[in-house]
Amino acid sequence: MYKAIELELENNNVLKITLNRPEKRNAFNDEVIRELTQIFSKEALDDKIRIIVLKGAGSAFCAGGDLQWISKSIELSYAENLKDTRALSQMFATINDCPKPLIGLIHGAAIGGGVGLVSVCDIAIATERTLFSLSEARLGIVAACIGPFVISKIGASNARRFFISSERFYAPKAQEIGLIHEVVADEKELLLLCKKIIEGILQCGPNAINIAKKFVLDMSWPEKRAQFPNCLHYTAEMLANIRVSEEGQEGVRAFLEKRKPKWL
Repeated sequence: MYKAIELELENNNVLKITLNRPEKRNAFNDEVIRELTQIFSKEALDDKIRIIVLKGAGSAFCAGGDLQWISKSIELSYAENLKDTRALSQMFATINDCPKPLIGLIHGAAIGGGVGLVSVCDIAIATERTLFSLSEARLGIVAACIGPFVISKIGASNARRFFISSERFYAPKAQEIGLIHEVVADEKELLLLCKKIIEGILQCGPNAINIAKKFVLDMSWPEKRAQFPNCLHYTAEMLANIRVSEEGQEGVRAFLEKRKPKWL
């Protein structure tokens, strides 16, 4: 069904998405952008999916834009370039807004748009020798489409440095600035930690996790936060709704009765 992306459903509730262009170090092109947008608009929203894992095949997570894809922009008109960049922006927004928890397994390299993908992961873990760079300025362009997501993750101060310098840095620095959450020794450790994280998430209420993610996005993104001028009312209403929901009632009862909730 997909040419650039490989999908695998594990235990009927974990969707594994693999960028599958190892010969191109999983770099973006029109096909990758189209397929990722479709997957996060369709398969990822299936009710049975509890968790999504995103990774790259071969030697790198994602090396940014495919050179052939980048080079065509020279020949395109402004309108044609705008169509391209809007598709790219929409892809990142679609992934970012996906209600399911997204775990990113980062190895090898995450360059340019690859950093954008890391930024839209809810939990990002990387091997210690993974290389990162916001390298667009070296090409005379700007990391604009990924900008809102990267800035949301690492803050304006770090973004000002790395957007301008285009310098390379490794996983420990990426963790220091908030781009990733955990650093492990190698890919074997990456998979072990991922398994542990999945086990922890599956202990939680499925609906509660989705609402928690939406809550964080609503509270942290300026355009979303603007929809809730009365923040205290919004937060109180959200918790009240969850408390009276079937899942909320079951979770509290299970805790008080010292038993497992029905979703386990």
